[in-house]
Amino acid sequence: MGHEEAFVRSFIVKTKQDRYLQKLASPRHRRAFLSRLHHNLDYDSRFARQIPVGEQSVARILSLLRELGAPSVCHAITANSDLDGKELLLAKALDTIVGTGNGAILSCIPGQLAYYESEEQSRRFILERHETKPA
Repeated sequence: MGHEEAFVRSFIVKTKQDRYLQKLASPRHRRAFLSRLHHNLDYDSRFARQIPVGEQSVARILSLLRELGAPSVCHAITANSDLDGKELLLAKALDTIVGTGNGAILSCIPGQLAYYESEEQSRRFILERHETKPA
């Protein structure tokens, strides 16, 4: 299972998973999914931890992700076509997306660890699951 499918299976509410996977797989409908990243992502709140406002710098977010085992490379899911679907250095990806006002997901460990930034300034989350099988 790749980063995108693992992200959806682990972090998106069960009732939306199939629809999200269909959209991500289709070049024609992928944009509809990517537009949801801005503010309406149907993530499972049981696995989301909002990063406190005072800890939302690129350096601190990188530190938090590294403490949780994030490798140096991540997979980007974002409306930014220069980054979407690409494997990127985590530090560079964070530097590029944090604070831009665009929704983005950085999948660090497929189905286990990701970063989500909505378009709202203070809505930044670490998504984490410890079990090996998605719910």
